[in-house]
Amino acid sequence: MGTMLSALVKLQSVENNLRAAKAKLTRCRRNVILKENQLRTLQNSLEAKKEEIQLTRIQADRLELELKSTDETLVRYRSALNVAKSNKEYAAILTELNMTKADSSKVESQALELLKIIDADQQQSEQIQKQIEQEKTELNEIRKQTEELAKKYEAEIAQIEQQWQRAAADVSPQVLEVFRRVAETYDGEALAEIEIHDNRSGIYTCGGCFMSLTTETANTLLSRDEIIRCPNCTRILYFREAENR
Repeated sequence: MGTMLSALVKLQSVENNLRAAKAKLTRCRRNVILKENQLRTLQNSLEAKKEEIQLTRIQADRLELELKSTDETLVRYRSALNVAKSNKEYAAILTELNMTKADSSKVESQALELLKIIDADQQQSEQIQKQIEQEKTELNEIRKQTEELAKKYEAEIAQIEQQWQRAAADVSPQVLEVFRRVAETYDGEALAEIEIHDNRSGIYTCGGCFMSLTTETANTLLSRDEIIRCPNCTRILYFREAENR
């Protein structure tokens, strides 16, 4: 393997290490984001539950007012019974009183049902609040751990970036630009090893996309120290040093 390709292989190794370190930092910080999202979801659930309670309470209060009004009506009907002047008038008032009592009983049942719903929702709100407090405690702990890990990973990244700069210094600007473009396309994997399946028959494939390569491509790479890219995936091709020998 020529000097340029050797430098690219070394740079690829450092590139892999750098991306791995950055991925660790991203995962580390993602844990905080996930926990924050969980907390936010619980807080939204609590607010929604409080709104439900408020709306149900409004309905219950309306029914309570209706019951008070009905009670006043019943008092008037009972008073009217005492002063009824005929059996017919008495019977008519009694019918209205019984119908009003029946309606009042239905409203009272509805009011009691709403109070049960409010009580159940309040219990759920208390449970959600407990979960929120627990999530906050866990979030604070995760933030502390994340800050410590982030400092460690950032120091590691800074060190690897220095290695990357030293490795990149051995590559020409034009070749380095190609390396960067391909690396961005394939998540850092700019190089692909040529895989040899049969030396005698000259069967070669790209280790990146596994497409077949011509014998001419392989021979050119063995005889020249220059960039040769896979015609299918455009990765920079290379042979392992041991196989080159």
